[in-house]
Parts: sequence; C-alpha cells; structure tokens
Amino acid sequence: MSKQTYPKNAWYVAAMSEEVMGSKPLGRKICGESIAFYRSLENEIAAVLDFCPHRGAALSLGYVEDGLLVCGYHGLKMGADGKTKEMPLQRVKGFPCMKSYAVEERYGFIWVWPGDQSQADKSLIPHLEWAVNPEWAYGGGLYHINCDYRLMVDNLMDLTHETYVHASSIGQKEIDESPVSTTVEGDKVITSRYMENIMAPPFWQAALRGNGLADDVLVDRWQICRFSPPSHVMIDVGVAHAGNGGFEAPADKKASSTVVDFITPETETSIWYFWGMARNFKPEDKALTDTIREGQGKIFAEDLEVLERQQQNLLAFPDYDLLKLDIDAGGVQSRRIIDRVIANEQLGKEQGNTSNTQTTAPLQTVSF
Repeated sequence: MSKQTYPKNAWYVAAMSEEVMGSKPLGRKICGESIAFYRSLENEIAAVLDFCPHRGAALSLGYVEDGLLVCGYHGLKMGADGKTKEMPLQRVKGFPCMKSYAVEERYGFIWVWPGDQSQADKSLIPHLEWAVNPEWAYGGGLYHINCDYRLMVDNLMDLTHETYVHASSIGQKEIDESPVSTTVEGDKVITSRYMENIMAPPFWQAALRGNGLADDVLVDRWQICRFSPPSHVMIDVGVAHAGNGGFEAPADKKASSTVVDFITPETETSIWYFWGMARNFKPEDKALTDTIREGQGKIFAEDLEVLERQQQNLLAFPDYDLLKLDIDAGGVQSRRIIDRVIANEQLGKEQGNTSNTQTTAPLQTVSF
C-alpha cells in the first residue's frame, strides 16, 4: 500500500458552483474518491460515490429527477444519503447503502470532505472576506494538471520562478535579487518578499492603469504567500507608487490583489487547480475583471507545462535527493504541516476516533 500523501479529513474545493447546474450531475475524483455531485431538492448540493450498486455504472452519467440521482444505465434512483430509493419494476430498497459525502456550497464554490463524514465540521471552511464584501471583485478559473499537489504548493510558496517562467508578464530580475522571509504561525506558513524603487512589470503596469494610476514611475512591490492546510494558498500581491508605504499605501496610490489558489488532489499525481484573483479596486468594472482573469489565466498556463514535466522527471528519477535552498523554506515548512496533519489523521484512525485537531506550533522564523 502506498503512503498517503494528502489529508482526507479536510475541506477541499471540488467544483465551482456553475459546474453543477440543472439536472446534470458532475463526476469528479477528489483525493482518490470518485464522486458524483448533483442538486437535489430545493437546489441543495449533494455528493455520493459515483458508483451504481446495481451494475457499477457511473451515476454521474445519469440525471436528476425529483431530487434523486437517476442512473443512466438502468434507471436506479439514489438519494443524497446514498440509499437506493427505487428502480422500475424492481425491489431494490434492500440494496446496501453507498457512500455519501459531507458537502457545502459557499462563496461560489462547492466544498467536499472526502474522508470520514462524521468528522466534517463546516466551521473549518475558511472565511473568504473578498467573496462576501462588495468592495471586492473576483475572477478565476480551473485547470487540471498532472502533478502532485505538493508541487503546486511549492510553486506558490516560492515565487522566485516568476523571473524565468513568467518573464513577459509578472517576472522581473528584482524578484530573485530580493531576499525572502519565511515564518510559521501554528499550522500556517507565510513567505514574504518586498521590492522597493523598481519599475512594474507588464501585468502590474496594466493593473496600475486599470486603477487610474501612472504606470511609468517607480513602485514598491510585495508578495506575501500564505499557506494553510490542507492545500490552500492565498497570496497578497501588488504595487504602489514608491514612497507611499508599499503594502500599507493608501488605496489611491496602489493596485493590490489577493491571488486565490485552491489546490485539490485528484490522485497522487494529478490535481484540480482552482485559481483566481480578488481585487479591492474598481470592483464594479466587469471589463477589468475579465481582462485580469484572462491575463492571470495565461500566467498560470505557463506553470502547467513546467509542473507536469517536473512530475515526469521525479517519477523517472525517484532516488534523486533534491537540493534545498533558503528560497524553498516556504514549501518545505508547508509540507511539514501537511505531514503532521496526515499523521494525526492516521493516528486517529488507529485509535478508532479520527481527529480533526491540527497540531500547532509557535511563531518561528525559518532560515536554511
């Protein structure tokens, strides 16, 4: 049996709300679990194992009728509790109950708990201020990427690669010429980098113009990456006209945003990557939202090939001991937290009482 690489007793983004509409279910594998998502009565989201107990067909190929999920093979009808309700001319209520999943629709996303449903606590879904505050606008998308989810965590917790992978948009030499600081606060990891008196790269020049600011003057730039388990990364990014306080600059002197990254394992070597950008300037400007989404989508597409080829290399050279530098501290510390959460989960299973509690640690500064 292979070693578990992701927590299962945790909330993951499984889909965007608009992916599950009307009478059509959505089939998606999350943390190795094949799940059918659909809308039952009163448009409530439901999630059951994507497996018909009659002949093993994929329930997600069926349709929804009167709040029940109808198998598209022989018409078996299943409820949100995983119990078979009926089937034409057949007695099926004695069929074994199939697995159902704790699921919640919030902030425009569908969240699922792929592990022990009895341990699911909706209060553990992170609060997303930008999703409920009218002073913010959000635009994002979804990529399927063939890589270990931890490689994406590494990628986002060390933005040094922007200089090279994203040279035409957000990259600039000042990134890898500026030191990065890494701290651990309980079960969260924060990496931060600040650059002063530089010229903004093309993407941020466009953002400055979008906020009605000059784009041809010196700026202060920041990147503050925040990891939280199981695999969420929020990144405060932006530029401000130099000398106005950088990250703390007033709104009329900067263009700032939060890069939203929900990284959901599909298998041990593939992910669903929900990406987006939330901004708190000109939230009413839908054209600007579309422009930023398009630009950001192209940027993340550049990461896709790098990560997939990296995964192929790691599989081809499993015994190679990778080097670790100070810029890797954010990813290394995030992996340590992930390992701790998995260990706690497995210990709970062994004791017959799976625990959600994540071990915390005091604030510390990390250096290599």
